[in-house]
Amino acid sequence: MKPIVILGIFVADTAFRADRQPKMGETLLGHSFALGPGGKGSNQAVAAAMAGGKVHFITRLGRDDFAAIARTTWAKAGVHPEVTEDAESYTGAAFVFLEAATGNNAIIVAPGAAARITPEDLETRADLIRGASVFVAQLEQSVAAARRGLEIARAAGVRTILNPAPAATLDDAMLALCDFITPNESEAEALTGIPVVTVADAERAADALLARGVGAVIVTLGGNGALYRDASRSLHLPVISAGPVVETTGAGDAFNGGFAVALSEGRDVIEAVRFGCATAGISVTRPGTAPAMPARSEIDALLARQG
Repeated sequence: MKPIVILGIFVADTAFRADRQPKMGETLLGHSFALGPGGKGSNQAVAAAMAGGKVHFITRLGRDDFAAIARTTWAKAGVHPEVTEDAESYTGAAFVFLEAATGNNAIIVAPGAAARITPEDLETRADLIRGASVFVAQLEQSVAAARRGLEIARAAGVRTILNPAPAATLDDAMLALCDFITPNESEAEALTGIPVVTVADAERAADALLARGVGAVIVTLGGNGALYRDASRSLHLPVISAGPVVETTGAGDAFNGGFAVALSEGRDVIEAVRFGCATAGISVTRPGTAPAMPARSEIDALLARQG
């Protein structure tokens, strides 16, 4: 099986669980604290590897204790690191607030060394990208680096996925490099100007992105599942529940990792979306991000139960 190549960042998640966020100047007592691996690209790489993919992850790290957390995490999941060590910077970190009652989150990311990923980092690994089945990027590193990775992949006939998170301004030329784009509701609104509250709203936003050159759009809708839409097909897929929701922080990353694996295995795109939904459905029943990513056997078992 050809590899899945993912570009992105690693950060150490510092997760605080409390009843609510503090106001400016206010101090609150929290329920818990956890330090663990995070970063959208890293989470997606772990999710894809745990789901059965052969995954290479392109990123930058500092030379510090947080970098050691990254390498340990990838080794456990089976991710092949493609790392540039950056002694002049630090490994990134994230503040993650978790609302105790719902598991919903608010996040601040300081990418550190990963903010210094350049298009040249992608050029250095161009042969790896050209030999991939799927190339995945997000926007926590520079847009220029993501664009170059997508260009290399598209020129070689590699399927491309862009998870446009965090939301950024993207031109039509970059959108046209995307076989699939996977925004959530807020990111779809940021890209199109269309508020996404209902499935019908998601359909309108997807149409706007298709008109700008995207091959297919998957709007992830949280508790409402996901909408898949391309030039000929449109389908709303419901949530695939694996139990009570504990934390939603890594759900989108779980979806993207699982979706990439199913595509790399040659599955039909709708089946691949279901596989991604199942991966996310399990992840939200557990605390954490990378540690919450399910094994392939768990995903297959959930899909079998759902029929």
